[in-house]
Amino acid sequence: MPNQDLPILVVDDAKFSSMVVSRTLRAAGYSDVRVVNNAPAALEQMEQRAVSVLIADWLMPEMDGLELTDRVRQQDELTNHYTYVILLTARESVDALAEAFDRGVDDFIYKSDMSKQLIPRVFAADRTAERQNTLLRTNSLLVQNIRVLESANIIDLETGLCNQRYAREHLGKSLRQAESRGGASAYVMCGIRNWQELQRKHPPSVMAELAVGIARRLNHLIRPMDVLCRVGENQFAIVAYFPNSEQCSTTAFRRIFDGINHKALKTSVGYVSVEAGMVLCRSDAQHGTPSVSDAERAALKGLMDAYETRRFTEVVPDVMAEA
Repeated sequence: MPNQDLPILVVDDAKFSSMVVSRTLRAAGYSDVRVVNNAPAALEQMEQRAVSVLIADWLMPEMDGLELTDRVRQQDELTNHYTYVILLTARESVDALAEAFDRGVDDFIYKSDMSKQLIPRVFAADRTAERQNTLLRTNSLLVQNIRVLESANIIDLETGLCNQRYAREHLGKSLRQAESRGGASAYVMCGIRNWQELQRKHPPSVMAELAVGIARRLNHLIRPMDVLCRVGENQFAIVAYFPNSEQCSTTAFRRIFDGINHKALKTSVGYVSVEAGMVLCRSDAQHGTPSVSDAERAALKGLMDAYETRRFTEVVPDVMAEA
């Protein structure tokens, strides 16, 4: 049984021919059949409402069937749609047909045998167009779902740690906690100073091993209640809260600094030493509560200084006065 609602467009400059085709299609049960007499009108119709099957004469003035097919394929790309193109032709040259297939034509109907070929060809076109457009719609939905998942993703896929998105969220909570309950919020950045040098020596697979190794090492060194995130290719962040602000100092994180710098990491090419710089960005209610961005900027600036001095440093972020 034909799909009665299949949208079909017939394009032929010979009105008698287009009338015969449209009548034959309607007699077979197709109700959504439109007819135009030139290619530009066909394109205008398809811009207004897409069709699943286009039946066009090969030889037409202004724009022939092959040129029309080129334009249809361009339009399909823009609209994420597939139009099954059938050309009506009196040409039976193998070379001519090969060229047409290369231009994106799907099928042909020979005018000399149109009465026998038209409906079976349209039946086949219906099945193919429906499957193709179902696949395009499904793929479009998958792409949208992937984008939604990526926008909400909080995991760094290489190391399994939380990512920068989560670090920012948790830092905001830590800052608010210190503001409302007292104590101090700590944002510790650990950066691998010689990362680019190691990249020049080792392939990506080894660098991935190093990233995972650093993540595991840091995980073993932090306190259970602290949050560890990967916030850059060679940067990691620890978000922590201290009920007693006096305890929030570089001393509380010294074991992490020593654990990364003084013990090489095992990889498939042997043990590799990394040079880590660390900075503690400390915030408490007494000195004002910074924004997440202010704390991040202060920590990043402090990390660059730590790279230069090779010391574990501490910074206090500037707090912008509210208007």
